[in-house]
Amino acid sequence: MRFDTKAAVLVRPDLADWQKLNVTAFLASGIAGVSDEVTGEPYEDGSGNRYLPLLREPVLCFAADREGLAAAHRRALSRGLALAVYTDEMFATGNDADNRAAVRAVEAEKLSLAGLALYGPRNSVDRAVKGLKLHR
Repeated sequence: MRFDTKAAVLVRPDLADWQKLNVTAFLASGIAGVSDEVTGEPYEDGSGNRYLPLLREPVLCFAADREGLAAAHRRALSRGLALAVYTDEMFATGNDADNRAAVRAVEAEKLSLAGLALYGPRNSVDRAVKGLKLHR
């Protein structure tokens, strides 16, 4: 199935493995919060156990250095895409309020980005991630 929208997570490849996974998980949760239409229905196994709903479409994961993240960030903002950020400062915080304060303290063009999540029309997301390679 081809979707009219696209979800992408961009993570710096120089991060420790645990940081890449943590950043990816946090950013994917941002995509899930965009709207009720982003997630599917809850799952249920053959024994009747219920499971949480998942994103209804694939999430493409890209590797992006600091310059690539900054460029994608600028392009995403200029296209009005739904955007989640994870900054280096957030690794030192322990809760959501401190994470928000760390982001709020820095102007957009000066954010030290560890990763981004983008969601929106397929063509706009494609333009925002132009030149980036899928994460391996």
